Amino acid sequence: MLRVLTLATLFPDAARPTFGGFVERQTLGLAARDDVELEVVAPIGIPPWPLSRHPHYRRFADVPEREVWKGIVVHRPRFRLIPKIGGSLTPATIAKTVRPLIATIRERFAFDIIDAEFFYPDGAAAMRLAGTFGVPYSVKARGTDIHFWGKRRGSARQVLAAARNAGGLLAVSAALKNDMTALGMDAGSIAVHYTGIDRERFHPVDRAAAKAALDIDGPLVVTVGALIERKGQALVIDALSNVPGATAIFVGDGPDRAVLENRARKLGLGECVRMPGNLPHDEVARHVAAADVMVLPSASEGLANAWVEALASGTPIVISDAGGARELLDRPEAGAMVPRDPKAIADAIKAILADPPAQDAVRATVDRFSWEANSEALFDHLSAIVERH
Repeated sequence: MLRVLTLATLFPDAARPTFGGFVERQTLGLAARDDVELEVVAPIGIPPWPLSRHPHYRRFADVPEREVWKGIVVHRPRFRLIPKIGGSLTPATIAKTVRPLIATIRERFAFDIIDAEFFYPDGAAAMRLAGTFGVPYSVKARGTDIHFWGKRRGSARQVLAAARNAGGLLAVSAALKNDMTALGMDAGSIAVHYTGIDRERFHPVDRAAAKAALDIDGPLVVTVGALIERKGQALVIDALSNVPGATAIFVGDGPDRAVLENRARKLGLGECVRMPGNLPHDEVARHVAAADVMVLPSASEGLANAWVEALASGTPIVISDAGGARELLDRPEAGAMVPRDPKAIADAIKAILADPPAQDAVRATVDRFSWEANSEALFDHLSAIVERH
């Protein structure tokens, strides 16, 4: 029996039901195994008063500190968060806050390993906690934790320290593994761990009927991701000017929403651009399957779940050469990899609209991605670390 304590600051709760869904799905898959026992510690950062009264943080007041979430025991301790200026202190703060809780957990649940689901702050906090409890830990890199926190003053050293002291590391793509080694991490300690796909949720549908249900007549472009500069939605809006008759739906929310809405209005695209915000997973799947093209020209990625889910839905993708893009776009049916340039994006969209690949052929490009394979690989990875410890 493998006993796992998962540490994840990216984990959904009642206030954020879609937050960290990829972490949740991986964790549920591992916990479902008969040879695994698992509990989750999902710390929530709350700033000092009066910032704690802001609606963004006040919504956590009703989130229980311990609950059974989809069959898993999840602990949600609060730690003191100092927005913007306190990032370098967060791992130590989390470790100090959750250490008494984990000591109590360990009295009845003698976990073998701590599985940190993000390099920063999770991995750096896990490093401190693992030493206290005499267990090994693993850290999974997903993209931003390496590309941003791995290079930021105040966190970069902690990211490297967490890597050096871990029993093993995971990366969501081979490209991200290369980025990790470029920072100074040992390539031999890093295993590539692809995400899975919920094939019951993401699958091809009658595209014309799906578009009609969304009240769309004509080409449909969809993006999925946080509305932040790095994801490149502004480039998609600019490209839309050169795709006659197309509608674009931007699934997600974030600080750039108002800027993007204003950009669309200035370009006369207000009627062609929809921003429904964050949607439940089933609604995300409905929009992606209805799309003719899913576009996400990110500046950086690990291996975006949105890419894989679109392909599983039979929807080709237009993406930038970021992260694991080359690992997905290994045949023409998958779509196109383009420069982060509106004209190049528009040309790629129009090429797909003019000669759309068969949905089944698009879906076949991600046959190697499954949650079963994801769970099996994670179990083997964590078990090997425990055996070596």
